[in-house]
Amino acid sequence: MLARCALLRSVFGLVAVASAFTASDLQGQEPVHIEGLGSLSFPTSGETEVQGDFLRGVLLMHSFEYGRAADAFRKAQETDPDFAMAYWGEAMTHTHPVWNQKDAEAARAVLERLAPTAEARLAKAPTDREKAYLAAVEVLYGEGEKPALDTLYAAEMGKLAAAYPDDLEAQAFYAVALLGLSQGDRDVPTYMEAGAIALAAFDENPHHPGAAHYTIHSFDDPTHAILAMEAARAYSLIAPNAGHAQHMTTHIFLARGLWNDVVDQNLQAVAVANRTRIERGGLASSCGHYNEWLTYGYDQQGRYQMAADKLADCLAQSLDSERSEDARRSAAFSYVRMRGLHLVDARDGRSAAAMARLEVPEPTLTTRLIDAWGNGVAALHRGERADAEAAYDFLMEKGDEAPRNFVTPYVPVWQGTLEAMLLADADDLDAAIEVARRAADYEASLPIDFGPPIALKPARELEGELLLENGQAAEAMAAFQRQLGRTPNRIVTLGGFARASVAAGRTDLAERAYRSLAELLSQADADQPELAEANAFLSQLAESD
Repeated sequence: MLARCALLRSVFGLVAVASAFTASDLQGQEPVHIEGLGSLSFPTSGETEVQGDFLRGVLLMHSFEYGRAADAFRKAQETDPDFAMAYWGEAMTHTHPVWNQKDAEAARAVLERLAPTAEARLAKAPTDREKAYLAAVEVLYGEGEKPALDTLYAAEMGKLAAAYPDDLEAQAFYAVALLGLSQGDRDVPTYMEAGAIALAAFDENPHHPGAAHYTIHSFDDPTHAILAMEAARAYSLIAPNAGHAQHMTTHIFLARGLWNDVVDQNLQAVAVANRTRIERGGLASSCGHYNEWLTYGYDQQGRYQMAADKLADCLAQSLDSERSEDARRSAAFSYVRMRGLHLVDARDGRSAAAMARLEVPEPTLTTRLIDAWGNGVAALHRGERADAEAAYDFLMEKGDEAPRNFVTPYVPVWQGTLEAMLLADADDLDAAIEVARRAADYEASLPIDFGPPIALKPARELEGELLLENGQAAEAMAAFQRQLGRTPNRIVTLGGFARASVAAGRTDLAERAYRSLAELLSQADADQPELAEANAFLSQLAESD
């Protein structure tokens, strides 16, 4: 990653591109607004008849609505088969930089429909600026390894952005190209550069979906999230007809522990996404990314029954014979992640979620590993140690075989937390603390995750709980405080910090933590433990005054 950034800096001065834009767009045109998707100014040589579909495609692409964007670009091609930028747009929908996804073969097939060679395709672009966009996409889908091509493409977009500093599309696509350089991980300096470019574009056009979106992606970690609050508050209003725009705001809200916003926005995202699926001939979904964040938000509000209901719906989807096996496997993966997070928050080993067993055909190994972890945790809650040990044995035996994806770097954390729980169950707290600490140190070495904890049970949180149980209140406070730096306002962590503060004699810190809990849990189920604990502490404090 560092080598790629060094290459980019040598090819083109990155920071210089984030210079101020002029008040007008490239050709003095006002931004075009498309209802429900935002506004942009992207003048091209296309005939008037194709502009609406083309601009709609670009706006949808900025909100990562890639399928709908491709539909719009193909419609523009039908109207004008020689409109080169419509093929550029459709080809671009096959790269998803932030998700580290690229289908080069599909993109090349799109470009070949325009003309059989790169030279012939460039000849169809009548302006130097459009040729520059086409030349960049040719680099993106050239021959070679993805990381190298992504680096070369970002350099091309950097040159384009420098050559046309008033072109907000060049700035936006350059920003997201930089985000894609990390190949799925977070490289903070590069993210900051992308964020500077996106923020400048957002200042120039506060209704530009890409500018708001890429600002959010650049700063969606707890340390930097404050920088994207304005963009987060704006984005859902910019593009209300894009489900991803409704969800994306919660990357910032979750990073700041704003649970009501996390729930409200993901409810909107699920509704818009399901409406879109049905309009395109698909089925509504109770699983997937937006539902995972929604369920985690419910748990952080202490609304465990709402989370359990969502889990039940997702489990039913994984068993739905009307869906394809691939769809059921995807639902199963989503379900076990939601379930694992719910189990460590609700702490109920006998709930329907805790007792459920997957019946999906041929679940992936990653799904089975997460499922085993959840089974182990639930078994310990029930006092069924043999089942928990069997789950741990499976994690240890199969963990190294898991294919690389965005969750499997956390396999050692899953192994470590379950081992620590087993040691604590055997009353070997010193060993449990040491294992939890090693897992926590390893977790801290990974790029910070930008959503519900991929660790499922944050290892530093577990370390704090074990330290407190072992009578080491001051050390427990420090562990909980470190975890709150990674997961602000996480309810279990904040409750642990409050208890540790009481045990350490820091009533002042305990009061602040319990007041925060009472406010965060204002919609919680009546029997939510941290709410009951906070209310009892605050009542006792009031009586003593």
